[in-house]
Amino acid sequence: MSEYQYEYTDDPVHVLHPEESWEFLRTHEFGRLAFHLIGEVHIVPINYAVDDDRLVFLTTEGSKVFGVTMNDDVAFETDEITGEHATSVVVRGSAHVLDGQDAYVAERLPLRPWVGTPKYVVIGVRVEEISGRRFDLSRPWLHARVDAVPE
Repeated sequence: MSEYQYEYTDDPVHVLHPEESWEFLRTHEFGRLAFHLIGEVHIVPINYAVDDDRLVFLTTEGSKVFGVTMNDDVAFETDEITGEHATSVVVRGSAHVLDGQDAYVAERLPLRPWVGTPKYVVIGVRVEEISGRRFDLSRPWLHARVDAVPE
Protein backbone atom coordinates (compact mmCIF):
# COMPACT_ATOMS: atom_id res chain seq x y z
CA MET A 1 0.00 0.00 0.00
CA SER A 2 1.24 3.46 -0.83
CA GLU A 3 2.01 6.08 1.78
CA TYR A 4 -0.49 8.34 0.00
CA GLN A 5 -4.00 7.89 1.31
CA TYR A 6 -7.21 9.20 -0.13
CA GLU A 7 -10.38 10.37 1.47
CA TYR A 8 -13.19 7.95 0.88
CA THR A 9 -15.48 9.05 -1.90
CA ASP A 10 -17.99 7.31 -4.07
CA ASP A 11 -15.90 8.29 -7.10
CA PRO A 12 -14.27 5.16 -8.56
CA VAL A 13 -11.44 7.23 -10.10
CA HIS A 14 -8.60 8.34 -7.82
CA VAL A 15 -5.95 10.79 -9.03
CA LEU A 16 -2.46 9.72 -7.99
CA HIS A 17 -0.05 12.19 -6.43
CA PRO A 18 2.92 12.75 -8.80
CA GLU A 19 5.29 10.97 -6.40
CA GLU A 20 2.94 7.99 -6.29
CA SER A 21 2.96 7.93 -10.10
CA TRP A 22 6.77 7.90 -10.05
CA GLU A 23 6.70 5.10 -7.46
CA PHE A 24 4.43 3.09 -9.76
CA LEU A 25 6.82 3.63 -12.70
CA ARG A 26 9.79 2.50 -10.58
CA THR A 27 8.10 -0.76 -9.61
CA HIS A 28 7.16 -1.76 -13.15
CA GLU A 29 9.26 -2.45 -16.24
CA PHE A 30 6.94 -2.81 -19.21
CA GLY A 31 4.85 -0.19 -21.00
CA ARG A 32 3.97 1.34 -24.33
CA LEU A 33 5.78 4.18 -26.10
CA ALA A 34 3.87 6.39 -28.54
CA PHE A 35 5.89 8.40 -31.06
CA HIS A 36 5.53 10.16 -34.39
CA LEU A 37 6.94 8.64 -37.56
CA ILE A 38 6.41 10.23 -40.97
CA GLY A 39 3.00 11.72 -40.27
CA GLU A 40 1.67 8.77 -38.27
CA VAL A 41 1.52 7.96 -34.59
CA HIS A 42 3.01 4.60 -33.64
CA ILE A 43 2.77 2.74 -30.35
CA VAL A 44 5.15 -0.04 -29.35
CA PRO A 45 5.81 -2.10 -26.23
CA ILE A 46 9.08 -1.43 -24.42
CA ASN A 47 10.95 -2.55 -21.32
CA TYR A 48 12.14 0.44 -19.35
CA ALA A 49 13.79 1.58 -16.14
CA VAL A 50 13.58 4.87 -14.24
CA ASP A 51 16.68 7.05 -13.89
CA ASP A 52 15.95 10.12 -11.75
CA ASP A 53 13.40 12.11 -13.75
CA ARG A 54 13.54 10.15 -16.99
CA LEU A 55 12.74 6.75 -18.45
CA VAL A 56 15.47 4.77 -20.18
CA PHE A 57 15.12 1.88 -22.59
CA LEU A 58 17.23 -0.13 -25.01
CA THR A 59 16.37 -0.71 -28.64
CA THR A 60 17.94 -1.45 -31.98
CA GLU A 61 18.17 0.72 -35.08
CA GLY A 62 14.74 1.03 -36.61
CA SER A 63 11.46 2.86 -36.35
CA LYS A 64 11.76 3.97 -32.70
CA VAL A 65 15.21 5.49 -33.24
CA PHE A 66 14.17 7.11 -36.51
CA GLY A 67 10.95 8.42 -34.98
CA VAL A 68 12.50 10.05 -31.91
CA THR A 69 15.31 11.49 -34.02
CA MET A 70 12.81 13.16 -36.36
CA ASN A 71 10.37 14.27 -33.63
CA ASP A 72 11.30 13.93 -29.94
CA ASP A 73 7.71 14.44 -28.68
CA VAL A 74 6.55 11.13 -27.12
CA ALA A 75 4.03 9.66 -24.70
CA PHE A 76 4.39 6.57 -22.54
CA GLU A 77 1.89 4.50 -20.57
CA THR A 78 2.09 1.61 -18.17
CA ASP A 79 -0.75 -0.01 -16.29
CA GLU A 80 -1.79 -2.87 -14.05
CA ILE A 81 -5.00 -4.64 -13.11
CA THR A 82 -5.05 -6.43 -9.77
CA GLY A 83 -8.27 -7.79 -8.36
CA GLU A 84 -10.84 -5.01 -8.19
CA HIS A 85 -8.38 -2.18 -8.99
CA ALA A 86 -6.60 -0.87 -12.06
CA THR A 87 -3.77 1.66 -12.16
CA SER A 88 -2.50 3.65 -15.13
CA VAL A 89 0.38 6.13 -15.35
CA VAL A 90 0.86 8.30 -18.44
CA VAL A 91 3.99 10.31 -19.20
CA ARG A 92 4.57 12.96 -21.82
CA GLY A 93 8.05 14.14 -22.66
CA SER A 94 10.91 14.29 -25.09
CA ALA A 95 13.01 11.32 -26.19
CA HIS A 96 16.64 11.40 -27.24
CA VAL A 97 19.24 8.86 -28.24
CA LEU A 98 21.87 8.77 -25.49
CA ASP A 99 25.41 8.30 -26.70
CA GLY A 100 28.95 8.53 -25.40
CA GLN A 101 29.17 8.79 -21.61
CA ASP A 102 25.41 9.40 -21.37
CA ALA A 103 24.69 5.92 -22.74
CA TYR A 104 26.48 4.25 -19.82
CA VAL A 105 23.42 4.94 -17.68
CA ALA A 106 22.00 1.72 -19.14
CA GLU A 107 24.80 -0.27 -17.46
CA ARG A 108 23.65 0.66 -13.95
CA LEU A 109 19.90 0.33 -14.46
CA PRO A 110 17.85 -2.87 -14.17
CA LEU A 111 16.99 -2.99 -17.86
CA ARG A 112 15.85 -6.52 -18.68
CA PRO A 113 14.68 -6.94 -22.27
CA TRP A 114 12.06 -9.68 -22.55
CA VAL A 115 13.18 -10.63 -26.05
CA GLY A 116 16.72 -11.89 -26.64
CA THR A 117 17.50 -9.72 -29.66
CA PRO A 118 20.55 -7.43 -29.37
CA LYS A 119 19.70 -3.87 -28.35
CA TYR A 120 22.53 -1.36 -28.32
CA VAL A 121 20.78 1.98 -28.73
CA VAL A 122 19.97 3.74 -25.45
CA ILE A 123 16.99 6.11 -25.44
CA GLY A 124 16.18 8.52 -22.62
CA VAL A 125 12.72 10.05 -22.20
CA ARG A 126 12.85 13.28 -20.22
CA VAL A 127 9.53 13.43 -18.35
CA GLU A 128 7.78 16.78 -18.73
CA GLU A 129 4.34 15.72 -17.53
CA ILE A 130 3.19 12.74 -15.45
CA SER A 131 -0.31 11.71 -14.42
CA GLY A 132 -1.69 8.64 -12.76
CA ARG A 133 -5.09 7.22 -11.94
CA ARG A 134 -6.31 4.32 -9.82
CA PHE A 135 -9.70 2.90 -10.68
CA ASP A 136 -12.07 0.91 -8.48
CA LEU A 137 -13.45 -1.61 -10.94
CA SER A 138 -17.05 -2.69 -10.82
CA ARG A 139 -17.06 -4.99 -13.88
CA PRO A 140 -20.79 -5.70 -13.58
CA TRP A 141 -20.63 -8.54 -16.10
CA LEU A 142 -18.64 -10.58 -13.54
CA HIS A 143 -21.29 -10.12 -10.85
CA ALA A 144 -24.18 -10.88 -13.20
CA ARG A 145 -22.98 -14.27 -14.41
CA VAL A 146 -24.72 -17.40 -13.31
CA ASP A 147 -22.38 -20.09 -11.99
CA ALA A 148 -25.05 -22.69 -11.38
CA VAL A 149 -27.86 -23.99 -13.53
CA PRO A 150 -31.24 -23.29 -11.90
CA GLU A 151 -33.21 -26.36 -10.86
